[in-house]
Amino acid sequence: MLADEFGREVTGVRVSLTDRCNFDCVYCHNEGLGDTRGPMDPQDDEMSTDDVVRFLEVAAEFDVDAVKFTGGEPMLRQDLEEIIERTPEQMEVSLTTNGTFLPGRAEALVDAGLERVNVSQDALDPEDFAAVTKSGAYEKVLEGVDAALEAGLDPVKLNMVVFEHTAGYVPEMVDHVARNEGMQLQLIEYMPELTGKPEWNVDIGRVHDWLAEQADEIEHREMHDRKRYWVSSDDGDGQGMVEIVDPVENPTFCANCHRVRVTHQGHLKGCLNRNDDLKPMGEMSKPEIREAYREVVANRVPYYGEYMIKNGDDEWELNDKYIEEYAGI
Repeated sequence: MLADEFGREVTGVRVSLTDRCNFDCVYCHNEGLGDTRGPMDPQDDEMSTDDVVRFLEVAAEFDVDAVKFTGGEPMLRQDLEEIIERTPEQMEVSLTTNGTFLPGRAEALVDAGLERVNVSQDALDPEDFAAVTKSGAYEKVLEGVDAALEAGLDPVKLNMVVFEHTAGYVPEMVDHVARNEGMQLQLIEYMPELTGKPEWNVDIGRVHDWLAEQADEIEHREMHDRKRYWVSSDDGDGQGMVEIVDPVENPTFCANCHRVRVTHQGHLKGCLNRNDDLKPMGEMSKPEIREAYREVVANRVPYYGEYMIKNGDDEWELNDKYIEEYAGI
């Protein structure tokens, strides 16, 4: 297992299979690459099935034990089941999706080896959902969650980005997962650095404080230094788990990052927040993949606390130490 100079071992990879999406969510940062979404048809720049599998086989050589497939919307890839089926056995396979294609495919994905799924769901009202996602697929997403549960995916995590448009729905969403067995809620801090619109930002600390007041139990998770809150439903008949992913201005989060990302074009990426460390894997031969992977892992730098540092005014600014080093990597 490879580690960077900060002692962070890479235990997992996050592979974007496409930047295409059938939603147009107002907060989307497309895995840190910005809004590059285009036509719905398959694109020539996407990694092939064999390319993806070849990369995963190399990652397995370095004891990577988990892969999460993302997009865009990864289920726009008609070869997704084949990719999952060909993923090395040692890897736990998970998927992040908007859920609209899970009806009719969830069972086949599980049969192929899918173990966990995250479904993006930012509101429990069709109109509010449409305002955030620019999609009228609210009912389809609910069907997708049900299909995932029926196929045996447990838990099904609902991803909710917390920002000005959705913060008011948090209590309702918490109660929703507490009432429904098999669901969990993952509240994701809005990242204005990647998406723009800083005026949409909310203080995620207030969400932590509110959950702490409601929680029956609070658990600390080593990965990313996250907290999990176990909250009872309003009627007292159920209990749900709520986790907050809060990377913004959080050096502790970055210190516990153990993932490398892969773009749909076959570029390795050491950090979600950066695009100056992209490393192509050449023609995707195993020797080229190994070389690129070793280099990207060796050069991984915690975004907050290293790449971004506090100045004398207690403001975050770029650390010049890393700018020239990564230019032209």
